[in-house]
Amino acid sequence: MAEQEAAAPEGATPEGSDLSRSLLAQVRAASRSAPAKARSAGRSPRRRWRSNSAPAAYSGTGPDDRDPQPIAVSVDDLVSERGWSEPIAVGGVEGRWSQIVGDDIAGHCVPEEFEAGRLTVRTDSTAWATQVRMLAPTLLARLNNELGAGTVTHLQVLGPQGPSWKKGRLRVKGRGPRDTYG
Repeated sequence: MAEQEAAAPEGATPEGSDLSRSLLAQVRAASRSAPAKARSAGRSPRRRWRSNSAPAAYSGTGPDDRDPQPIAVSVDDLVSERGWSEPIAVGGVEGRWSQIVGDDIAGHCVPEEFEAGRLTVRTDSTAWATQVRMLAPTLLARLNNELGAGTVTHLQVLGPQGPSWKKGRLRVKGRGPRDTYG
């Protein structure tokens, strides 16, 4: 390389590959003459991950918030953050209805709606509607035991839905059929 640099005329600037060779030679010479500590001083220190909870803490071998979490823990965190605890608990009532109220009552009574502490249930006959109304305090205690105290404050019991006797646009005024549907 020294021979090629010497071959260039005085005062002429190297071009192309000659320029790259001369710059490489200068860098190698500078790196050999500089002490090791000075060479590493120009580098940025190794970056380490930082935890969100402790800004100055470095990542280590122990458990961390960034580690994979079981799905149950993640879902529980999501439910509590969004305030979905009560709606999810009430939604579970339909799936466990027969376990909560018993098979006899569940065979004749189904939950229809839950809104603002009021649970509405519908029975399949007027006799069962009367029976469930008499058992309302016991059923409320069972429901609050399963869902948490104060979740269900009122139990509304509806009888069977009667058929609609309205057919078409026109109808005759009056009391209609004399049968009882609730």
